[in-house]
This record gives sequence, C-alpha cells and structure tokens, in this order.
Amino acid sequence: MPLIPDLNRRHALAALGGLALAPVASLARTEQPFTPGQPIKVLIGVPAGGTQDVLTRAIAQQVRESLGPLIIDNRSGAAGRIAVEAVKTAPPDGHTLLLGTAGMMTMFPGAYRNLSYDPIKDFVPIINAARFELALVVNKDVPVNTLAEFIAWAKAQGDKVSFASYGAGTPSHFLGEMLNRAAGLKMVHVPYRGSTPARQDVMGGSVPVYFDTIGGAQQMLPSGRVKVLATSGEKRSPLMPNLPSFVEAGYEDVVATAWFAYYAPLKTPPATIEKLRAEFTRAVNAREVRQQLLQNGMYPIADGSEALLKTMREDTARWTAIMKAVNFQAND
Repeated sequence: MPLIPDLNRRHALAALGGLALAPVASLARTEQPFTPGQPIKVLIGVPAGGTQDVLTRAIAQQVRESLGPLIIDNRSGAAGRIAVEAVKTAPPDGHTLLLGTAGMMTMFPGAYRNLSYDPIKDFVPIINAARFELALVVNKDVPVNTLAEFIAWAKAQGDKVSFASYGAGTPSHFLGEMLNRAAGLKMVHVPYRGSTPARQDVMGGSVPVYFDTIGGAQQMLPSGRVKVLATSGEKRSPLMPNLPSFVEAGYEDVVATAWFAYYAPLKTPPATIEKLRAEFTRAVNAREVRQQLLQNGMYPIADGSEALLKTMREDTARWTAIMKAVNFQAND
C-alpha cells in the first residue's frame, strides 16, 4: 500500500518539474544562440553583380575570422520584397541577415497598400553601412551631351522616351518621376528586376535612359556605350566632380540619396545584435573597405541602430510625400 502514494508523489513532482522547465525551453527556442564560425547568409533583393554585392563582399573579408563566412544569397524579384519576407520569417539566430535598401525600408510602406512586412516592427536594425547618390545615364546614341540638351530633347520626344529604373518604388524610379515633374517631361517608366539587367539594356540601346547609382554609372563609362549627364545630390558629387547636380542646374526639388543597411529578424538576441554591429562597424571603418566603397560610388557611414531608425522615419515621411505628389501607387 505505501508504494502507491510514493509513486504518485514522484509523478506529481516530475510533472511540476516539467512545468517549471517549460518556459525555459520556450525561451531557448526564441533566444537562439549565435555560433561564431557558422556561415551567415545575407539576403540581397537584386540579381548578382550590383553594388550591394560589392559592399557585402568587402565586409565579409573583414569579419571572416571574428564571425565566420558571409554568404551572399541574391533573392531578386518583387522589387526586393522576396528577400525581405524571407528574412522576416528566418530563425532569429544572427545567421540570416537582410541587406535592406532605402526602397525596401522607407519607400515601400507608402507605395504598397498591402505590404506584407513592417520595416520597423518586423526587423532589428544592425548598421547603416553606406550612402549613395544616383546619376542620369543615357545610351551613347542619344543625341545629347549635357543635361540642358537632354531636357530639350526629351521634351521634343514627348511620351516616346522611356526611362529604366532598378525597380518600381525605388530611388531610381522616383528620381525619374521627380525630373519629369520638375522639367515638364513625359518620360515613361520601365522597371527592371535590379541594376544589372537595366545596365545591360541601357548599354545595348534597348532603353535610352536609366537612373543608376553613381557607382553603377562609373562601371558603365569605360565601355564607351553610355554618357552620364548629372547627379542627384544637393551638391556636385566628389566622385563625379565634372558633372552638375540637378539642383545646380536649377531643379531644386530633384534630389535623391539612398543607403544600404543590415537588418536581423525580430527577436534576434540583443547580445547577437551587438556582436554583429561591432564587427560590421569595424569592417566599414577599415581603410581597405572605405577605399573600395568610394571606388564603387558609395560613402561609408557605419551608423548604429538609433541613427538608422531616425533616418528610416525621416525618409519614409519624405518619400511618402513625393509619392502622393505624383499620385504613385504600386501594384500589390
């Protein structure tokens, strides 16, 4: 008879022990540990070959010993939203990151009615790594050599001129729309799935006009198949000092700057975020990386999470106002 109460007592204690451990097990599943040396996959929302690859490879060389290898995973399509959504649902262990762009993280909230993610609520910002400006690029056969000549030519063509962007709802797209509005042009927008195919088509003549990053424009110039006419900063770019900015040419509202920043999925442990931020910051500030970024049309920033969140909020308000002014709504 005494065996039965003893067994019941042991079973009850075991059950209570299991209940006590349940929250710990649940926490362990949420707070997944970062494992130095294990590969870190960085999702990029455009095809391979662009400046985002250049930036990530430069950082990868600096953090290999401290963090492990960074592997680029190009997930093009839906103007980068495929990559964003994949990182949103990835395990929050620091081994899957997003290279977020100004388009993905500050333009799309105003562009899409049914965006499947919230840039601020669904991700943890790590570092804003680099800033860049854009440039007006035309095929070599377009009969112009200056911005003034381009404006006159485009006006004469009416709506027969098309301009390429590296994605609908991106800085590349809205720079074209801003110039249309400021100069009274009627250029027709042709969105591409990333910068690489757009560059191929403007060099080949399939599309006469393209608004690319300054780094991309620099890459195309040696081919002799394009001309670069103006840049999109408030002042002349130190990377292309011989070209006027749109502002300098009298188009004060035609300003477009953008950036590349790294994000982790929500619930990534703070200690992991801090480790990633520290190593990425060290990498961006390395002389070799800074030189490589400048050579590819990017300005190193290395802003932390608070500065990045402030930039995101300010840019979201600015781009949303521009979209309303041109009555833009992306197709969901």
